[in-house]
Amino acid sequence: MIDINREIQESEQGKTYRYLGIEEGVGIQHQQMKERLKQEYNRRVRMIMKSELNARNKITAIEALAVPVLRYSFGIINWRTEDIKKIDRKTRKILTVHKVHHPKADIDRLYVKRKEGGRGLVQVKAAYKAEITSIAEYLNTNYKIDQFVNIVKSYEST
Repeated sequence: MIDINREIQESEQGKTYRYLGIEEGVGIQHQQMKERLKQEYNRRVRMIMKSELNARNKITAIEALAVPVLRYSFGIINWRTEDIKKIDRKTRKILTVHKVHHPKADIDRLYVKRKEGGRGLVQVKAAYKAEITSIAEYLNTNYKIDQFVNIVKSYEST
């Protein structure tokens, strides 16, 4: 059983801890973490493009292996809209270099679901919006139920 009356201990000033590959805490170096995450995302996309998968499976692999690297950080790291647009642009460039996407092909079709005649690529911008929305909905609906959210809110208010 979990003790609800425990106090949240503050970490030392400037100290961070690592959780799922992302440094968390008061002293997060947002710019450094963004660069690391972008490099890892691009590395994974390039690795997928170099594989012998067909185009459909490459798009699916990007959704399953590369996008989650960024998705987890969306609620923690301060991402600017321009940063996310650059990541999408870089992804399209990598797809073009590896001949999965033609340079003059329609960009919007790349992000439309396959069932609707598109390529089915997950747009990082859409993943960002979905993640932030789901976090906000969770906090708004579960703040009365979830004991951990209550602990954090009571700590924040004092």
